[in-house]
Order: sequence, then C-alpha cells, then structure tokens
Amino acid sequence: MSDAETSSTTHPDNSSMINSENSEVSPSPAPATTSTDVQPAEDFTIRFWGVRGSIPTPGPDTVRYGGNTACVEVLVAGQRLIFDGGTGLRVLGKHLLGQEPVSAHLFFTHTHWDRIQGFPFFSPAFVAGNRFDVYGATADNGASIKQRLTDQMLRPSFPTPFQAMKSQMTFRTLSAGGVVPIEDVVIETISLNRFTGALGFRVTWQGRSLVYATDTDHSIAGGNQNLIYLAHQANVLVYDGNSGDRIDGDLEPQAEIEHLSWYSGLEIAKAASVGELIIFHHHPAHGDDALDRIEMEMQANFPRARLAREGMIVQIE
Repeated sequence: MSDAETSSTTHPDNSSMINSENSEVSPSPAPATTSTDVQPAEDFTIRFWGVRGSIPTPGPDTVRYGGNTACVEVLVAGQRLIFDGGTGLRVLGKHLLGQEPVSAHLFFTHTHWDRIQGFPFFSPAFVAGNRFDVYGATADNGASIKQRLTDQMLRPSFPTPFQAMKSQMTFRTLSAGGVVPIEDVVIETISLNRFTGALGFRVTWQGRSLVYATDTDHSIAGGNQNLIYLAHQANVLVYDGNSGDRIDGDLEPQAEIEHLSWYSGLEIAKAASVGELIIFHHHPAHGDDALDRIEMEMQANFPRARLAREGMIVQIE
C-alpha cells in the first residue's frame, strides 16, 4: 500500500498502490506516430517537454533537440500523467496556465537535480484549485518525496518556500514492483538502478502501452531482465541515452558501439519486441549535429528507433 500525505485540503482518492501481476499487453505493438498538435484526451499521446540529462544546455548547438532537462507528459484516457520534473516542467507549466483547473499525476523516477529542478518553477502548483498527486520512492536516507521537493525550496537555496504552493497536492510513496491504478489506466513500477534508486514505469491502457525507463544501470550483463519483462511488446520504450560519449579508439568499433547506453536500449527493445524505441535524456555534451549522427547510427541497427526532441508529440495507436 502507498503512504499519502497531503498539503492543503485532501480530496477523494482515485489511485492506490497494490501488488498484482503485470497487466495484459498488446499482442502486436505498432510503432507510434508523430503529430504537431496535442491529441484529444481520449487518445494516448506522449509529449516531450524536456529531453536533456544532467544539466540544462541552452544555446545555438541544442536548438533542434532542446536543452531543457527531463519532463514527459502523457495524456491518456482523460488523465494527465507527468514523468519527472526537470526544467521542462516549467515550460509545461506555462502551457497549462489559463487552462485551470489543472489536475495531474506527477511521477518522479528519482530526485537527481535534472529530475526535480523544474518543480519550484511549476506555475500551476501555485494556483489554488489545481490538483496534483505526486509519486516517488523513499530515499536511501529515509526522506520522502515530499521532504526532498520541499528541501530544495528552502533558503538559502531558493527564495520561495513549498508552502507558497496553493494547489491541492497529495504525496504518495512508491515502491518497486507496485502497481498504481488510475481509473482504467495501469502504471507498473520496477527498480532500474540500485545506485540511484531510479524507478521505471509502464503505462497500459486498452492494450496499448508506454514504458519510461531512464537512468538505467547499463552494467548488468545481458540487460536488465526486469526491464525486458516490463517492456515486453510495449508500443513505445523511452530509454536513457545519457552515457553516450565515445571512447575514441580505446576499443574496436563494434565494442565501442556496444559501450554506448543507447546500444543497450536497442538490445532491450529487440529482446522485448517493442514497437518503437525513443532515446531520451541526452548527454549535455552532445549538440544537435552529434545527436543527428547518433540517431543515424541507431537506425542502422534498429530502424524503429529515434531520438526524442523537445516539443515532439507521439501518439500511441
């Protein structure tokens, strides 16, 4: 079961943590399609508001792929799910202003800075009448997700305290292997990285599914079997691409490719028979031209692969 703590006034709960077997997956996943406009709420869409890892990278070299850190919005069955709150969350917040009341479920994979640094700048959180369920695991030191988000807004690090957020906010504790049902949408969780405590998520609705798996542990021989199981026949796998620097001659060419994190994503996508692989969480040292080369190299190995771009919208059909 999850533990929930609420700021402002509590509201009726429509989600809980339970233990169950993985939900049924689509027998024949199809690659997703890309569009330029937000799809109707009854559809299943993904929008990338921040695609960068580690640190924001604004500048002329990152115009095409974007420089904001991790934030992905999923609109499914009339629900708004947000995965991670990097600086892309600020941009999403600007987009949502004027659409009040806003309601969303905000899932944090872990609390490295590139996943939480947009939270204090998320404008809808400061507006009374908006509602947010916030999910995250307990840290190794016992800190809850609420404590960690609150601590980064304390002086002298930040001038505005968490208490200034007037929206209705409920915090829920996640654990690996749990399941969160939100009406008829099912979100499953696994552990991705024993060093960072990062969680991976699978979102399933009406036989269609998205797996969001970043900050993965690439040292696991043969790939993360839990992730391969979670991603089995998913329509879309969003996978980590941060540790993508080449070794430049230290290894033979094929071994050099296999060192790259996106290569492990290809192997997992093949083993799990996913419809499409989208690499996300780009290395801060990689500008647009470098990412273009990486995408071409990926597609030479797995044609149904591409790199996430800020503002990209994907519809799962």
